[in-house]
Amino acid sequence: MRWRIDLSYDGTAFHGWARQDGLRTVQGSLEDALQTVLRLPERLAVTCAGRTDTGVHARGQVTHFDHEGAVEPFRLLRALNGVLPADVVVKAVTAAPEGFDARFSALARRYVYRLCDEQAGWDPLTRGHVLRVTRSLDVDRMNAAAGQLLGEHDFAAFCKKREGASTVRALLDFSWQRTGPGLLEGTVVADAFCHSMVRALVGSMIPVGDGRREVDWPAGVLAGKVRDSAVAVVPAHGLTLEEVRYPADNELAARALEARQVRGEVHQRG
Repeated sequence: MRWRIDLSYDGTAFHGWARQDGLRTVQGSLEDALQTVLRLPERLAVTCAGRTDTGVHARGQVTHFDHEGAVEPFRLLRALNGVLPADVVVKAVTAAPEGFDARFSALARRYVYRLCDEQAGWDPLTRGHVLRVTRSLDVDRMNAAAGQLLGEHDFAAFCKKREGASTVRALLDFSWQRTGPGLLEGTVVADAFCHSMVRALVGSMIPVGDGRREVDWPAGVLAGKVRDSAVAVVPAHGLTLEEVRYPADNELAARALEARQVRGEVHQRG
């Protein structure tokens, strides 16, 4: 039986999603909790929709695990939240539809990056989730630049290259809006992301917004198809995985097959 777990976490004190020996990770914490509450002799492997990096947060992470024993979803949810650390919360436990794969069935991932460009808006209570910048940003310029990157492209210029891994992605939305005095949110949606892609895309927008670069500069970087050292990879703490989108239940298996064929075993990371 395959089970879906939806969860949120504050990534500040984690060394990313993926289990690593001797390090505190989200996957490690969740797998240890499952082993404890299900009283298993060994860990169950948990698969996630997007392997967030060290310091990246998630409000809408989706995972799955396979287990032959009986599971009562609401009791499992309560039990997991009773043993998990306070910076991880399970939001839902449900029986996964046939063909569901948390990673490969996903149609898109939505991330949000949060910035503050006015000292009056700097809030010490949100310092772990919002990046402070010292120059005022022009949202219209940033949106004009971001719009030029939409569509399916080779995003090698904005990714850390992995041997044998494709860097072709479909960027479905990249837009900026002000949400309060000095506060900006950048929404980035794609079918999948390669390593550091979201933070590099955001890093290309800041110098456009503050006037140091022209509006068409990020598009020029994209066209180069090689990692550009002029693009800063912004810090992880401003980034949150907000949502993972899936097709209708009867399309899950086909979507998973398609994704495996297109990307093989490429890591879906922000």
